Amino acid sequence: VSFCSFYSQDIFLLKKMNSFRFAAIQLASGADKALNLQRAANLVARAASDGAKVVSLPECFNSPYGAEYFKPYAEKIPEGESCRSLAKMAQENKIYLIGGSIPEADGDNLYNTCTIWGPNGDLIGKHRKVVHLFDIDVPGKIRFQESETLSPGSSYTTIDTPFCKIGVAICYDLRFAEMAKVYAQKGCKVLVYPGAFNMTTGPPHWELLLRARAVDNQVYVVGASPARCPTAHYVAWGHSAIVNPWGTIIAETDEKEGIAQADIDLNFLEDVRNQIPISKQKRLDMYETVEKFKKSS
Repeated sequence: VSFCSFYSQDIFLLKKMNSFRFAAIQLASGADKALNLQRAANLVARAASDGAKVVSLPECFNSPYGAEYFKPYAEKIPEGESCRSLAKMAQENKIYLIGGSIPEADGDNLYNTCTIWGPNGDLIGKHRKVVHLFDIDVPGKIRFQESETLSPGSSYTTIDTPFCKIGVAICYDLRFAEMAKVYAQKGCKVLVYPGAFNMTTGPPHWELLLRARAVDNQVYVVGASPARCPTAHYVAWGHSAIVNPWGTIIAETDEKEGIAQADIDLNFLEDVRNQIPISKQKRLDMYETVEKFKKSS
């Protein structure tokens, strides 16, 4: 066997190690929690059978989305029914599973919380919707005040995988560029946002913000949304998507239940960073983004 064949094999293995498949599940959740969990398990298994190594569910995947649902659907973490189901999904499919979010009960407080599970079914991370609770008032269109029901989290959440470091945030966090910048400074190469943008904010802002965070930080960005239910109290925009560091959408669903999946190519990420080396060109004598909030949630 020639040296060239060994060299070519090494290059092939290196490229394979620097690429992995990511799947964003767009789930149609309803009032039946058990049915929501079963539908999620079916879609996660389908994504894993298609080669996904990391999978994300959408925000509030185990319940309808709305302030009136947070308390009745809330569970303790990790003892609750939804966590047991998520652990089983991760273990049976040998994947890293970003569990969208569920309403979490902790003492007298309620949180909008994302749990992250490893291939052995272990809880490896937990992210409470940080500081940026969804409080908006667009006259004549939508008013939604999460802070009337939920408490804010107070930590950044990163997970280490064999592929790369991944940063996790939830929905409204997507609008805050500083938070994404901190994740990038921590070494994250993929940012994941389980989110439920609505029919007012979704059409103009969802894709724009996903692409902006990707280009700003030269990372892959994943947005996992609930599917759209026109008769729901809160109607989600849908359109789960995966965006590459060039700002190109490389996978996207429509409004219906489905899966957006794509290969995360870390060699491409490094190419983008070498071609436009913004991280090396920052003027830290003029501006800086600094992590301050380090309290664990």
